[in-house]
Amino acid sequence: MPVSASVPGPDSDGRSRILGAFALERVPGSAIGAEALPQAQAGALAALVARDLTRHASDAARLQCALAAAHYDPVELLRPGFPLHAQLGDLAASAPGGAAGGARVVAFGSHAGALPPPLVPAAEYRDGPLRLMPFVLEGATADIHGTAALLESVLMEHGMAAADTALLAQDGFGLQVEHARYLTVLDLCAMTALQYEHAGLGPLWPVIEAALLAPGREAWVDAAPEPLLHHAEGETRLALFSPAGWRARHAPTEDDPARLRRGFQHFEARQRQWTSVLMAHGIAVTCVQADAADPRAAL
Repeated sequence: MPVSASVPGPDSDGRSRILGAFALERVPGSAIGAEALPQAQAGALAALVARDLTRHASDAARLQCALAAAHYDPVELLRPGFPLHAQLGDLAASAPGGAAGGARVVAFGSHAGALPPPLVPAAEYRDGPLRLMPFVLEGATADIHGTAALLESVLMEHGMAAADTALLAQDGFGLQVEHARYLTVLDLCAMTALQYEHAGLGPLWPVIEAALLAPGREAWVDAAPEPLLHHAEGETRLALFSPAGWRARHAPTEDDPARLRRGFQHFEARQRQWTSVLMAHGIAVTCVQADAADPRAAL
């Protein structure tokens, strides 16, 4: 089932999905109250979200809007296949009336304090500064494309949530919110790429982007002093080096043992950092020893 913009998917049933998020930017250092809204509040919030999206793209009123009334870190949404959105869309399809395929609003909140298992946020990412509630707009493929294109063109610059929507989310989750806005998954990719650039992780983004948006596409990170990384055919491979192999590739003219030791330790720390980031995005990493004369050949 296709989704917005360039995110691929098989069109088997004449229906398509637009994937997005209601984003809440927390006041730095502020507390988090609840991770999910009770079902009644979830329904009220989803109705406001659907209304806001219709204001940005009037044809969204013809689509089903499903919202997970729980908040997540960007890495939980930006994973190959967008599994959280897929689970949300599948839950909406299985809800009463889902087979009819008409325009409606579907919300998933907590029942007796518990969310549906596929929608439980990961505790290790709970304290991030940007909290995201995923939404899925679904409808006939013929109705989707214009709405998707319009939302892609307007949400990044003009996608602020209405005041009553932002207030309900803020109060319901017990958050102090600086900004509340809507994003498509491609907007979120662009925002995350910029954040990673500022955090010194810019060289890693092309591999993440390929894994998310074009898993069959080849992507290399091959720029010393950074680690050597290759993504192809849905697999990401990281080159491992012995101290001698690292020296041959990265410091062939260095003779000072202390500087060589520190350089290799820094390189290994960088590899661990990159592996951690990739795994947070649900991207498995295969480590391959690559001390040969041509390390790329090992990958």
